[in-house]
Amino acid sequence: MTVEPSFALIVLCGAMVLASAVVYRVTGLGSPRVVPWASIRAVLQLGAIAVVLAAALRHLWSAVLVLVVMFGAAVFTSARRAEAGRSGIWLGLAIATGIAAVMPVTLLSGVVPIHGVTLVSIGGILLGGTMTATSLAARRGLDAITQRWGEVEAALSLGFADRPARMMVLTGAATDALIPGVDQARTVGLVTLPGAFIGVLLTSGSPAQAGAVQILVLIGLMLSQACAVAVALELVARSLVARFP
Repeated sequence: MTVEPSFALIVLCGAMVLASAVVYRVTGLGSPRVVPWASIRAVLQLGAIAVVLAAALRHLWSAVLVLVVMFGAAVFTSARRAEAGRSGIWLGLAIATGIAAVMPVTLLSGVVPIHGVTLVSIGGILLGGTMTATSLAARRGLDAITQRWGEVEAALSLGFADRPARMMVLTGAATDALIPGVDQARTVGLVTLPGAFIGVLLTSGSPAQAGAVQILVLIGLMLSQACAVAVALELVARSLVARFP
């Protein structure tokens, strides 16, 4: 099963974009331009990446280069979402730790072949999920320190060192950041059919193959997110990632 670019596709997508804009306008959800602008960006970005990937996936080195660019974009996005300014660059360490915990063992185990398509597909999914968890952990962690600074000062006055005092208010941030990934694993097949599963089915793979790929991605993503969130909170606790007035 494939969806081909066609006039009917353009009309259908245009109608849904218009309907979304109307809902925004009528219900007061926000500017009616939000969805149209996001849709235009999506079309342009996906069109560009499709052209790039068509060439990049032919060689292993070019696929690695694509992943490096994606990693840079993930670090920039995570730092911006965390509102950590220049210190947000340290979140790259958290994201890299998460990816390093999964990708090497996945490729070297022989479970998946080592070629461009595998690197970009699995690496892209892991990067996206790990970036989201890292951003959420850092943002919630920094918010917690700001909002509960009195508790941190109280711990410091009792003789706690700076890091343990900050860690006392950061635990909840870790839990919040990991909930989406864990919930996705809990509800897969019951409530949702994730992208990796659908992708394999649409490319004529069997349901068993689709399930195997999705299990690999979900479990790998939970490990990657757990490692990344742990490092992100450590960076916040040590004030390497911080909000400066």
